[in-house]
Amino acid sequence: MPADLPTARLDLALRAAAARLPGPDARHEAEQLLLHVLGRDRAWLFAHGDDPLPASGAATLDAWLARRASGEPLAYLLGRRGFWTLDLQVSPATLIPRPETERLVELALERLPDDRPLRVADLGTGSGAIALALASERSLAQVVATDLSGDALRVAQANAETNRIANVAFRQGSWLAPLAGQRFDLIASNPPYIADGDPHLMQGDLRYEPPAALSSGADGLDAIREIVATAPAYLLPGGWLLLEHGWDQGEAIRALLLAAGFVDVATETDIEQRDRVTLGRVTEGHDRSR
Repeated sequence: MPADLPTARLDLALRAAAARLPGPDARHEAEQLLLHVLGRDRAWLFAHGDDPLPASGAATLDAWLARRASGEPLAYLLGRRGFWTLDLQVSPATLIPRPETERLVELALERLPDDRPLRVADLGTGSGAIALALASERSLAQVVATDLSGDALRVAQANAETNRIANVAFRQGSWLAPLAGQRFDLIASNPPYIADGDPHLMQGDLRYEPPAALSSGADGLDAIREIVATAPAYLLPGGWLLLEHGWDQGEAIRALLLAAGFVDVATETDIEQRDRVTLGRVTEGHDRSR
């Protein structure tokens, strides 16, 4: 960054910052970082483009640009990520919520009527994105979210408080284990589904996200197998299980659900027409003892 940046106009500082970042989103990312440094919004920035960038702000922006240029996720630098209608805190203890997961929320809401009490579980909640989105849209629902990571649950709880969502509770433990004896109208999860050793784990944002939340076994399906095997005992008759997964895993997960006795099994695509969510429901006479 130029040595005279501390006294540069904000619009010139933004241009110089964008030049340091790769990719088509360089200007947007530089703007996000500059606004975060300044504690201002875009409207203020456009109205004050000829104001000088304070020296202290220049030093902070310089450090953040270096971290972003090295690949550190923008969401972790900002400590925030928008999801659904919510502004969520994120940290390296949680996955970064992604737009494709909103498809899971949409499909869940289609199966959750808004005129009666419901019980919903979100497994591996991370930042709380899915649980909080569902709870915010279904005020009569009682949502419970689990995660093995205490650090992640602290982030999720803070997000519930910040977004003033009271109809959600958090439990620490692996998948359904903290919910013994409870039954739900719907269980949703975005579990780890990347195969161990997949080269994508060493690329982009994935390098910085928690490994346990990304990969699961030789084919990526270990966590999904566990959830599918145990979920029927936690679902009310007619209850749904929805699982986010990789683009090439739909067929395998449909087979797992059918083998476990689920009906109405289907795979739904995301906005890019890639397999994204596979779902099924249990029947009135489903054998929960298996």
